[in-house]
Amino acid sequence: MAKRSIPKGSLNRANFLTLAILLGPALILFTALVIVPVFEAAIFSFYKWNGFGPMVNFRGFQNYIQFFKDAIVHKALLHNLIIAVVSLVVELPIAMLLAVIVCDPKFKGAVFFRTFFFLPYVLSEVITGVLWQFIYHPQYGLVRAIWGLFAPIETAPTLMGNTTTLLWAILVVIIWKYFGFHMTIYIAGLQDIPREQIEAATIDGASSWQTFISVTLPGMRTSIQLSVFFAIIGSFQLFDIVWAMGKGDPVNAGETIVTYMYKIGLQRFNIGYGGTIAVCIFLICLFFNVFYQKILVREDD
Repeated sequence: MAKRSIPKGSLNRANFLTLAILLGPALILFTALVIVPVFEAAIFSFYKWNGFGPMVNFRGFQNYIQFFKDAIVHKALLHNLIIAVVSLVVELPIAMLLAVIVCDPKFKGAVFFRTFFFLPYVLSEVITGVLWQFIYHPQYGLVRAIWGLFAPIETAPTLMGNTTTLLWAILVVIIWKYFGFHMTIYIAGLQDIPREQIEAATIDGASSWQTFISVTLPGMRTSIQLSVFFAIIGSFQLFDIVWAMGKGDPVNAGETIVTYMYKIGLQRFNIGYGGTIAVCIFLICLFFNVFYQKILVREDD
């Protein structure tokens, strides 16, 4: 019995209709909530505008020139860079160590500790910031209680009010908040490594460290790449925790580029310059994304 052939054009139309139905709503939302705001911010960046009335004061590239000369922008970007470096050097190794520990078949209570370490990430950033404000409080916080054990007479340090310690206090919160997220990524990567490879390395006489370097790390390459990407991009988008812990003040000691954009654009009603900062943040993240993807593609080839 001869089979009926389906016209190729009708098949393509059916595929297109299926894609339109499935991707259409997401594409509309993405366009309305991401693409359109980016273009609007780009338009705002060429004007001096307070958000009210028509945009008539065209400034050209003056806002961008001001951006590159702004000392607070330099300070905020430096803070973002410090956050990125600390995340890579401290947060990710801690997440990796804990992931290896809880994935060990000999480790008892792995499910409990996975949940326990992931709990900080479940908390919202605002709640986390407020919670740590109480912890750092010099009169009745946890820091005061610990300080009183060693120096009951002396006053506890004001970590959130000191320009020298503020950024480092925020960094502790960031590590505490997000290491569980990266640990979960690493756990997924560890579970994809065949157990036979680790057992074979052990039988061949490799130590735990040699097994980790020669078998575990290469098998977790994709998870590590993903984790590094999230850590760096997230460090340049950090807002909620810093804002909840004092808005980056005093004296911009904990300022990030996003908190500065919020202050300029929505608190001081300088929508034009705020749009310039937003466009520059977008370009920084975009360039890093393209550069990072090119490196990964080149290495994979």
